[in-house]
Amino acid sequence: MNLLHANDRAGEYPPSFYAATRAEFAPLPPLQGEVRADVCVVGAGYTGLSAALHLAQRGYRVVVLEAHRVGFGASGRNGGQVGSGQRLDQEALEATVGRDDARRLWALAEEAKGMVRDLIATHDMPVRYHPGIAHACWTAGEARAAEAYAEKLHRDYGYDQVQSLSRDEMAALIPSGVFAGGEVDRGAGHVHPLNYAIGLARAAQAAGAVIHERSEVTQITHGARPVVQTAAGRVTCDHLILACNGYMGGLEPQVAARVMPINNFILATEPLGDRAREVLAEPVAVADTKFVVNYWRLSEDNRLLFGGGESYGYRFPDIVKTVKKPMLDIYPGLRDVRIDYAWGGTLAITMTRNPCFLRVAPNVLSASGYSGHGVALATLAGRLLAETVAGQSERFDLMGRLPTPRFPGGALLRWPILVLAMTWFSLRDRLGF
Repeated sequence: MNLLHANDRAGEYPPSFYAATRAEFAPLPPLQGEVRADVCVVGAGYTGLSAALHLAQRGYRVVVLEAHRVGFGASGRNGGQVGSGQRLDQEALEATVGRDDARRLWALAEEAKGMVRDLIATHDMPVRYHPGIAHACWTAGEARAAEAYAEKLHRDYGYDQVQSLSRDEMAALIPSGVFAGGEVDRGAGHVHPLNYAIGLARAAQAAGAVIHERSEVTQITHGARPVVQTAAGRVTCDHLILACNGYMGGLEPQVAARVMPINNFILATEPLGDRAREVLAEPVAVADTKFVVNYWRLSEDNRLLFGGGESYGYRFPDIVKTVKKPMLDIYPGLRDVRIDYAWGGTLAITMTRNPCFLRVAPNVLSASGYSGHGVALATLAGRLLAETVAGQSERFDLMGRLPTPRFPGGALLRWPILVLAMTWFSLRDRLGF
């Protein structure tokens, strides 16, 4: 079964709050016939659209192929959080790649956040950037660790945007009162993810990139000039960029061995009106410390957008049932609130949770596997891919040094192995050890 078609209608956005409130973006025609390009990009999410924008700005002839619609995948369905740092914290990176590379990786991640803000402003995108992400800790030990990490970022990286919160201060921000403390990062933020993707698409088109929707890639022939085949046409190019993330399927085995799709889910309540104060005292986004993370924020019309729960097969489960339980664990007073939207999407993880930057061939590049930290990093990935095509690969190679080993068991066994591991971690969260 193909994840591109397992849970969605061909060429349509899922019935999400984001799709219902998306900016205008007329459908684009599928690829027809023979096309020649300097660069072909497969996938019109953040990675592919950012790559197309930055390549077109450099003067390359760029063709983007998207199986459904711009922002159809994780880029148009996620929690919208523009987080600080890499997916792993700086202590883990220092232990893995050394302090010098860890500092370079921190600087890249800071650049990534700045890119999101700057692109929105420069291209007058139909989306607002909202500052602030809180990290809510369930235990006192987690709260102490968060405070120590904030001190490390200030001391070793000069980052002073994180404010530690006591139990009472966290309760003032998140009135549920279930958290032991945490922090709020004023240098991070959140956006409407689909409208950000649409903004990137508009900017890429304005720079000269050509985007074809409803153009699922069926075959790639490698060589000095790769050939990318769809049902109704093909692109011959000098460089190929694979930006498929969780929807790669079997298109490129080298990437599929390291990057695994998993599903995640979000609910949107009815507008809460004055009851929004029962959720958050200010319009920051939140993520908690569960292994399977819960994340939430208020929409601009004061709905609670609450994400949580994961599945590891092809078909989505009962989304309302899956997500409402953790939502009510935090906000039991919202039991009577109507759920207006419930949707799922497929993201991609790696064994180490590091993003996977890979040279598939000398003229074929891939970036994916952001493991839930992709809004900023995927945007940055597009810039780094463009730099590499232009012969400036140092920053892409730095990201490529992050270890992303193959999943054990290959394509057949990695699913059950992951399910066993995730079941154990979920049990650990529930039992509190």
